[in-house]
Amino acid sequence: MEFDYVIVGGGSAGSVLAGRLSEDPNISVCLLEAGGPGKHIGIRMPAAVVSALPGRPKISNWAFETVPQKGLNGRKGYQPRGKALGGSSAINAMLYIRGQRQDYDGWADLGCAGWDWDSVLPYFKRSENNEQGADELHGDSGPLQVSDQKEPRPITHAFIDAASQMQHRRVEDFNRGDNEGVGLYQVTQFHDPARNGERCSAAAAYVHPVMDRPNLTVITHAHAKELTFDGKRATGVIYKKRAKGADISVTARREVLICAGALQSPQLLQLSGIGNGEELRQHGIAVRHDLPGVGKNLQDHLDFILAYKTKDTDNFGIGLTAGMRLMGHLLRWRKTGSSMASTPFAEGAAFLKTSPELDRPDIQLHFAIALVDDHARKLHYGHGYSCHICKLRPESRGTVGRHSADPFAAPAIDPKFLSDDRDLQTMIKGARMMRDIMQAPALAAYRHKEMFGTETAETD
Repeated sequence: MEFDYVIVGGGSAGSVLAGRLSEDPNISVCLLEAGGPGKHIGIRMPAAVVSALPGRPKISNWAFETVPQKGLNGRKGYQPRGKALGGSSAINAMLYIRGQRQDYDGWADLGCAGWDWDSVLPYFKRSENNEQGADELHGDSGPLQVSDQKEPRPITHAFIDAASQMQHRRVEDFNRGDNEGVGLYQVTQFHDPARNGERCSAAAAYVHPVMDRPNLTVITHAHAKELTFDGKRATGVIYKKRAKGADISVTARREVLICAGALQSPQLLQLSGIGNGEELRQHGIAVRHDLPGVGKNLQDHLDFILAYKTKDTDNFGIGLTAGMRLMGHLLRWRKTGSSMASTPFAEGAAFLKTSPELDRPDIQLHFAIALVDDHARKLHYGHGYSCHICKLRPESRGTVGRHSADPFAAPAIDPKFLSDDRDLQTMIKGARMMRDIMQAPALAAYRHKEMFGTETAETD
């Protein structure tokens, strides 16, 4: 099979490229995705992400783990990654966040021409179909539907009030270039009547509506094994439908576009002999191009969580009453697109500075209407809520490597969490700020019991 373009990975980037490139009827495009179509109810219903996130079983989720982390006392970090058309946008919390103006301008200052805020803004607007309509910063005719949350819970509004009591400003729109403050996230969720309340993954926006284009070929359950070459020019991809299946080749007349994400893009390059030559030889991989930077400079956001039990039942919980109430929400969602089943879970947002001298926020908070423990891999009876903190620009740098030459083996992921002490110090400051919000009067009526022992552990 021969095409003009072959795209490896149907996630957020691959879906956009497939949809946009195939708009030209004179160009043929092949999209390879290792997962399924990304259309089942567990993806379409936002709250059903809880079935995919733990990775038990691995429903639309690669469910990777890091290597043991010295900065976490030898623990492994869990790394959920989407395995379906839409990629991680099929299993994430749907939060629509562009980022901070200074981050983009800083990339341009470093030499990334065209990546400043003013240059990328037209593309954000073009991609967006915002429920609030078009203005100088938003679009209303793009493929990606962006919505206000359907029914944020009262406890989320209490979180926003609590942050206001700690003198943090309220923000109505986190996508205007200055994120600092507290408010509600917007979400990548359908707001048109036909699919109101469903998740709008990148595939649902860019690929599913155009699957009938004669110049677009989408192949799911296609696990890329390696790239093919003419000299040092990539000419195609070899993939398998199953681990013991036959090799299948596709050829690209113009380009091979690798869109397998931050973890599996370097993995595919390494499997194809592109990477640190010494490391590749250790796994018996023939070196095609000794490029030591492949798989290096991995940057990941470490998450710390405060969790609380509550007697309030207008949120997610585990138990007979909670289950019966949830059934009612599921039925109402099927009829109207609203109800608690439409929630992103992480309803409340805050972008804060741990020091007033900073020119932009350095931490982000996610307030969730459930008691989240290890990505829902540990469950607790009853109702609860939680708040997460991450450092926005971590200093620690890690790697993505190989455990073996087996293309079906998970990559060796080593973020080297907290290897730079600056990350630890920021997280400590941020955790204290987060706990001040969680202890504020506005949340007093909801607080019943703080989990994980932090209530009595006041040291750094």
